[in-house]
Amino acid sequence: MPEALSAALALPTLPGLLAVTLVAGVVYGFAGFGAALIFLPIATTLVDPVVAIAAFSVAALSSLVTLIPRSWAECDRRVTLLMIGASTLTLPVGIYLLRILDQQIVQIAISLVAAATLILLISGFRLPIRPGAASSTAVAGAAGVVGGATGLLGPIVILFNLASGDDARRVRANTMVFLTIGSLFVIPQMALQGLIAGSSLWLGALMLPTYAIGGLLGRRLFNPACESLYRNVAYTIIALAVLAGLSDFL
Repeated sequence: MPEALSAALALPTLPGLLAVTLVAGVVYGFAGFGAALIFLPIATTLVDPVVAIAAFSVAALSSLVTLIPRSWAECDRRVTLLMIGASTLTLPVGIYLLRILDQQIVQIAISLVAAATLILLISGFRLPIRPGAASSTAVAGAAGVVGGATGLLGPIVILFNLASGDDARRVRANTMVFLTIGSLFVIPQMALQGLIAGSSLWLGALMLPTYAIGGLLGRRLFNPACESLYRNVAYTIIALAVLAGLSDFL
């Protein structure tokens, strides 16, 4: 057995990480957002933020098989691919911040970004930006910086997509495609800046089947007619995750 795999299996917090991964996957499957907002605040109380971000990026790749085929057919591919490209260009800046900042600061930042996102979503706030090529590029560029530094690639894009005026199914599909394909570039960029350990990759591999099962279950639960119910459930779970993430500092 590879030494890095043994290290991942020996983590005393592995059961907790797998449990949070399952919940995050289910929410992502039915709401189209929220997985990182749930997983990372809690995971950073169990492992270092860099490890949590790397492992989650690996686990999130399961959505390429479980969720993206359907979402790809429903999303606005031109705009979404443009945003993926823009976020990828700025991702190294955020990862550089992740590399140089104290890990406790990163942990707090993750929970605060998740909390701010939750407050804005509940309040009904929408980014006062008219959808278009220029605004999509700018929003995605900002998302790349925030995502690289905290692993939270989605918050700015979620708020932007909600302001587009599209129906719930299109917004969900656009967000899911952006988050899943955007995650493909996190691991290579972290590796280029020396932030990837073999045990982190193996931890992500161990989480991947659990995340996939959660995503499939959440997708089966999805019904456009129940949009408000899914949203409220997601908000509640995110709030609990934020409180857990900040528990060490309260």
